[in-house]
Amino acid sequence: MALNKLVIATRASRLALWQAEHVKSLLLEQYPQMKVELLSLSTRGDEILDRSLAKIGGKGLFIKELETALLDGRAHIAVHSLKDVPYELPQPFQLAAVLPRGNPLDAFVSNQYDSLAEMPENSIVGTSSLRRESQIRTRYPHLKVNPLRGNLDTRLAKLDAGEFDAIILAAAGLERMGMESRIKRVLSAEVSLPSAGQGALGIEINKDRSELLSLLAPLICDDSTACALAERSVSRVLGGSCQVPMAAYAQLTNGSEKKQLNIRALVAEPDGSVIYRAEQTGEVALATEMGEQVANHLLAQGANEILQRLSL
Repeated sequence: MALNKLVIATRASRLALWQAEHVKSLLLEQYPQMKVELLSLSTRGDEILDRSLAKIGGKGLFIKELETALLDGRAHIAVHSLKDVPYELPQPFQLAAVLPRGNPLDAFVSNQYDSLAEMPENSIVGTSSLRRESQIRTRYPHLKVNPLRGNLDTRLAKLDAGEFDAIILAAAGLERMGMESRIKRVLSAEVSLPSAGQGALGIEINKDRSELLSLLAPLICDDSTACALAERSVSRVLGGSCQVPMAAYAQLTNGSEKKQLNIRALVAEPDGSVIYRAEQTGEVALATEMGEQVANHLLAQGANEILQRLSL
């Protein structure tokens, strides 16, 4: 590889910087002579904290400034939490690598209670996600769910200040920041089905820099990539956004002869009054097709009505 210096664009939060430093260390293991630097940027998604993501434009607000840096040449690659990367990237960008996945599940964090089931009526649970909110409301209708925005440290500070009785966060973020002790319980996928790509890191590039593909190839995890393909194909077919409570979660299982992929997905009403679910298991090579089939099963059940109404 002729590149002697590589610049990584990243959000400025502590968690995002950890993730970028992690990718930097992986690159230096592969290319010890290369100089790798971070370009830390503030995004609109980080700056606008008084409104929900659904109301200000969705997850793409966390990557736009990083993409600008890829376009103008200030950075070669951008590191993202894969769940923040839209299923369809604008030209001329592409998702070049999916790294080994961390914990894909949600975490229950509270200073007072050990579980959602233990919380008394009208206790306040904080989350930024309609996906999490709808599933909590379905299973625990006696709880109040209030919006919670901000980076990981901000959200924990709001919990510690008494604004919430509990909050739901991605387990991977807490684990990466060495905050496992804050997790009272990891929520099973049956309780809170994860978001597409949750727990995985993705690397984005400008397609015009195709020479970066071979450089990044050693970082790619085939298993995580297969799961991401299945999950993101669900989002692509459904046209999912932050305005719609939807989840997609793929797992690899060892079948009798070869590895299998199981994909589960759901679409819900925000108040949890209706949840459509679908599931399929098949060959890993058919990850994309299985994701599409699961999405179509949801549409056939009636999810399209929710999608159309909430996406207006």
